[in-house]
Amino acid sequence: MEETQIVTDLSLIGLFAEADIIVKIVMIGLMIASIFSWAIIIEKLVLIKLVNRNAIKFYRDFWSSNINDIDVAYRNSRNNPMAKIFNAGIKEWNTTFKIHKNMSIEGVKQRIEKAMNVQMNIELDKLEKKLLFLASVGSTAPFIGLFGTVYGIMNSFSAIAASKSTNLAVVAPGIAEALFATAIGLFAAIPAVMFYNKISSDISRVTSNLENFSDEFINYFSRQIDAQMVADDFEDNYESQDEEY
Repeated sequence: MEETQIVTDLSLIGLFAEADIIVKIVMIGLMIASIFSWAIIIEKLVLIKLVNRNAIKFYRDFWSSNINDIDVAYRNSRNNPMAKIFNAGIKEWNTTFKIHKNMSIEGVKQRIEKAMNVQMNIELDKLEKKLLFLASVGSTAPFIGLFGTVYGIMNSFSAIAASKSTNLAVVAPGIAEALFATAIGLFAAIPAVMFYNKISSDISRVTSNLENFSDEFINYFSRQIDAQMVADDFEDNYESQDEEY
């Protein structure tokens, strides 16, 4: 009666408890990988949602603000990637005009654009951090589970040879344990692959939005520079005419 109970105990806990030590190590490793994967997935989904929400708010505040009040929009969402890119451009603008007052417009634009691109890459690296782990789990977990399956089946055949019986009651538990390892591998891999693709797609959209904002920002300050230069030229011409009279 006791033997029959052991043979028919095909619950998940029972399969794990009766598995060989190697198969147990494989299962535990895959379960740990799955837990870490879900932690990364939740973290990234929350982070990207927060980034998008703050970006929309900052973008709206930026274009609805007066030139003298833009810093208010930055202070309200300074931890947002878009706000940090804006701040990098402003800092480069101020630094350039303090040190290189006679620099050409193209030179100023290039410096601002480069500073914003550097900051954008820093922010994107933060968003993409830990995604490599998801990709690794998605690509390797099925094979690790398959290794556990192969090892479990080998043990099943060893049990057949030792018992000198092809009775299904002898073979079934070992095969079930082996297939359970593959199931855990797929359980870890499938969400990792699905959410890796989704998160990568979301980050691509964030990248596109940041690039568009950077281009708009460059154009905005180009217009400001042009307007300032026209005003300076007009003032110089006006003063020269006064001197002639």
